[in-house]
Amino acid sequence: MRYVAAYLLAAMGNAKEDPSAADVEKILSSVGIEAEADKVKKVVGELAGKSLEELIAEGATRLASMPAGGAVPSGGAAAAPAAAGEAAPAEAKKEEKKEESEESDDDMGFGLFD
Repeated sequence: MRYVAAYLLAAMGNAKEDPSAADVEKILSSVGIEAEADKVKKVVGELAGKSLEELIAEGATRLASMPAGGAVPSGGAAAAPAAAGEAAPAEAKKEEKKEESEESDDDMGFGLFD
C-alpha cells in the first residue's frame, strides 16, 4: 500500500504523468522507509500509462461492493440474532450500568480543566 501511495504522491506532485521508480523510492526514503526495488518496479510497471482518475474511480466502485463490518448477509445468519433478541436487552442494561460505575471511578473527581 505504501508503494501505491508514494506513486500517487509522485504522480500528483510531478509535472510528468508517469513517475519513475526513482521518484517513488525518493518519496519513501524521505519518510524513513527502505523501499524494496522489486515491489517499486512492479507498482510502477502496473500503473504506467494509466489515468489516475480512472484508477481511483475503479477502486471506489470495488470498495463500494465489499462488505464492511456490521453488514448482515441475508439468510440464516440473520436468524440467530433474532432468536437471541430477548436476552440481548437485559445484557445491554447490565453493561450500561457497569460502564457508568467504571467511568465515575476513572476520573476520581478531577476534570480535564481543573
